[in-house]
Amino acid sequence: MASNKKYWKSVEELNEDSAIVKTLQENEFVTEIPTDEFLGNKEALESSSTTRRDFLKYVGFTTAAATLAACEGPVVKSIPYVVLPDEIVPGVANYYASTMADGFDFANILVKTREGRPIKIERNDLAENGGSVNARVHASVLSLYDKNRLTNPMLDGAEATWLEFDTAVAQKMNEMAGKDIVLLTQTFASPSTSKLISEFTAKYPNIRHVVYDTVSCSGALDAFQNKYGTRALPDYDFSKAEVIVSVGADFLGDWQGGSYSKGYAQGRIPKNGKISRHVQFEANMTLSGGKADKRVPATPSQQIQVLKALTGGSTSGLPEHIADAATKAKAQLQKAGSKGLLITGLSDVESQTLALNFNASNNSAAMDVNKPLLTRQSSATEVMSVVNGVISGSIKGLITVGVNPVYSLPNAKEFAEAYKNLEMTLAFAMKQDETASMAKMVAATPHYLESWGDAQIKKGTYSLTQPTIRPLFNTRQFQDSLLQWTGNTQNYYDYIKENWTNSMLSGGSWNQALHDGFISSDVEMTMEEVKPAAGVLEDATSHGALSSFLQEGGYELTLYTSTGLGDGQQANNPWLQEFPDPLTRASWDNYLTISAADAEALGLENTHVSNGALNGSYVTIKMGNVAVEKVPVIIQPGQAKGSVGLALGYGKTAAIQKEMQTGVNAYPLYQNFSSIQKVNIEKTSGEHEFACVQLQSTMAGRSNDIIKETTLEVFNTRNKEHFNAVPVTDYDHSPLSVRDEKADIWSPFDTTVGPHFNLSIDLNSCTGCGACVIACHAENNVPVVGKEEVRKFRDMHWLRIDRYYSAGETFKEEIDTLENLPAFDSYKAVEVPAYENPEVAFQPVMCQHCNHAPCETVCPVAATSHGRQGQNQMAYNRCVGTRYCANNCPYKVRRFNWFLYSENDEFDYNMNNDLGRMVLNPDVVVRSRGVMEKCSMCIQITQKTILDAKRDGRAIKDGEFHTACSRACDTGAMTFGDVNDKDSEILKLKNDDRMYHLLENVGTKPNVFYQMIVKNTSEA
Repeated sequence: MASNKKYWKSVEELNEDSAIVKTLQENEFVTEIPTDEFLGNKEALESSSTTRRDFLKYVGFTTAAATLAACEGPVVKSIPYVVLPDEIVPGVANYYASTMADGFDFANILVKTREGRPIKIERNDLAENGGSVNARVHASVLSLYDKNRLTNPMLDGAEATWLEFDTAVAQKMNEMAGKDIVLLTQTFASPSTSKLISEFTAKYPNIRHVVYDTVSCSGALDAFQNKYGTRALPDYDFSKAEVIVSVGADFLGDWQGGSYSKGYAQGRIPKNGKISRHVQFEANMTLSGGKADKRVPATPSQQIQVLKALTGGSTSGLPEHIADAATKAKAQLQKAGSKGLLITGLSDVESQTLALNFNASNNSAAMDVNKPLLTRQSSATEVMSVVNGVISGSIKGLITVGVNPVYSLPNAKEFAEAYKNLEMTLAFAMKQDETASMAKMVAATPHYLESWGDAQIKKGTYSLTQPTIRPLFNTRQFQDSLLQWTGNTQNYYDYIKENWTNSMLSGGSWNQALHDGFISSDVEMTMEEVKPAAGVLEDATSHGALSSFLQEGGYELTLYTSTGLGDGQQANNPWLQEFPDPLTRASWDNYLTISAADAEALGLENTHVSNGALNGSYVTIKMGNVAVEKVPVIIQPGQAKGSVGLALGYGKTAAIQKEMQTGVNAYPLYQNFSSIQKVNIEKTSGEHEFACVQLQSTMAGRSNDIIKETTLEVFNTRNKEHFNAVPVTDYDHSPLSVRDEKADIWSPFDTTVGPHFNLSIDLNSCTGCGACVIACHAENNVPVVGKEEVRKFRDMHWLRIDRYYSAGETFKEEIDTLENLPAFDSYKAVEVPAYENPEVAFQPVMCQHCNHAPCETVCPVAATSHGRQGQNQMAYNRCVGTRYCANNCPYKVRRFNWFLYSENDEFDYNMNNDLGRMVLNPDVVVRSRGVMEKCSMCIQITQKTILDAKRDGRAIKDGEFHTACSRACDTGAMTFGDVNDKDSEILKLKNDDRMYHLLENVGTKPNVFYQMIVKNTSEA
């Protein structure tokens, strides 16, 4: 049954006559190799001294590949320590608990350091309420080593000492006495910072503090504050919800700070015959929509009507299919009672209040209002009053901390002109961004990995931030500056420790809190918040910016933050720039997503060139006096007709390396801090070249047994041979299971001695978030290759997350349609209509570490071989770059180093400067040109676990073994372990009814296996 479903990555695959798709299915390497550059030079060949190894490169096996094979790496001499620090043991990693709180992402983390260098971010498993350690949090360690960081404070564009800086600030403060100055900061969610700001504004009463969240949750905050009196956001535990209905809320993405994927995944694993039911109404295709049991495309204006219908209103005016879906969803919510949950991403106070009241009246077990989230604090009304005050001239001075209003405000151009005329402009910034480059005084601030701090992510849980490296530059924390300017002789570390000792710790140990990274405490800390007052909070009857949607005309734009760049703070991070979007599979860009019907009406196109690379049309987006030009277009399956989508956070230029000045700035469209707007779209000339990998790695055109799925009803009522059949082969004219020993022509490896590693990937739990991809980058020194090379399908990701589309809202619907097709019709008759609303599946794919690996048999120099513990190993020094292994791999997971990516000006990313190379993991070699590489199943981590246990004289416990990807997975979709441990979780998963191997009919016997998808399609 699972094998009958057709999956596709791109609409190009629906064209049965596509020469591009056929070429990609037949050829692993789509770019011709420039052999003439070397072999065509007769003089160079005659004068060369050829060794046996070089001879193999040139003529032994695939002459073409030889021209690009690696030269021997240079010898770099190391300088030993003169005096070895006590806490550093060469070759042994240290881990420190800390907290990331940059105003957009909040997370409790562990920081891995080597020889005093932070090199990797991991989850702090002790912290249950620790936020989401997403792709951006994992990548934040690389932002520490950004070569564009400020190295000193600056006065009027020139570097200064801190003494000179403090003197200038004190003088300016005295001059500004009695004049209105605003301290505009990010959300700190920090009790110590809040206390310190209060002391600072008490000393300088003409300074008032205003919080500015670049991506606002003001409507939700106002709704919660109106109802409960606290400026916060309700927390949600999706594991306690049996029915989840989301109206425009991408809760698996960045909605209200994210961090909901773990609870959601727990409810999606079939237990006792049950999984949660998830219905999603949305305009853009999102991660949440991709995971939903039922996804209903609906424009924002339709979403407003849907939300009202769900909370007691009428479905009148809605299209029939949306009205029907809303009626059924409402019935399911009512049936679920306290096990139901309704959420919305509509940004107005009225919509947020409707959802809040609905959950409160049902006593929803999934909503927590007693211990809410404190990670957003901004008031859109208050921020706009500051902006208007700067423009009008009533505000005379502006101090910015952790925010970049000249870039991110909707009316940034007008604001920037007024900003120049302010009497006092002081920016606390890590880089000379758009705001700092215009400020008269710039205080260089450290990265959070160089800083002390605290945070209250969720009420009742307090977290600590501690430095894991000495400041790389002459920087100073914002809080230390406030202490200096208020005359307090303490440093910020002492200030935090005293604050905690006198309050949150309640007699507990400071060292223990620092060790764990957090404490749970019911001690109430006074936190600054917006007080309910006329003109500050919108009331529950306010439609806000959404009232314009009652008008006709134009397209409905939904602004969102991408999984990679978020609000744009880390735009200079090459790991995030090269991270493929989970849905479009495009990197190095933002773009307008549009439905196929609307694209056709506007004459917009996506085309594929001969090697499969994607091109697209340009448009101009107009909204009143605002116009954003040259916006590339991606035609997105599942986009609601009449709606479009565009990601914020791109288009930055100040303090951004040229290669990473990507995309267009969408913040000018973010009027009234509302994520949905009415816009007009016009096609413009030109064609954009995307770095999109959606047609890459086609697995030789195979489609059967890549994704397997079934319904909860079938899973509960039929045996696994029905919904998860094992492929069969022919043996002696009879069908034989491919798992049978008789189907095997290989001599088996002895897997009984020592550990034998397997990796389980649960497709029900995987949300496609990509945290594993960035963690793999960090752990294994995976190089960044840039937009042009990605466009040629030469990305070096060891781990990719394939995204597949399929047809049919239910399994039965598609199977029935396929079985009843006329004789000369094909699956295309089913797939093309489904382009309007396809089903989505995410599948992480890395080296499958086959026990019968086809790559091993074809390597002429035995560079790839099978390890005793089950890993498929690579000896880089032996590899001569024939690429036979990549051609013979059915999973297309091996990567070839076409170039030297380290210390090469052609690839000017983190590996091309001394500062950026500090992030490299010394346990993993940096590969050179001409070498084949791929997932090693993090052999350096597994070997350390074995050696640690051996040193301690103990057995290894289940759960100790992990890889970078399994360690990074918030949802628990990836489980790694030793199948020789008879009590291990990995062995239980291997024997589970949902287990299957990718392309099992090929007979490679992988050590990676998958748990098939089970969807709850019942609407009763």
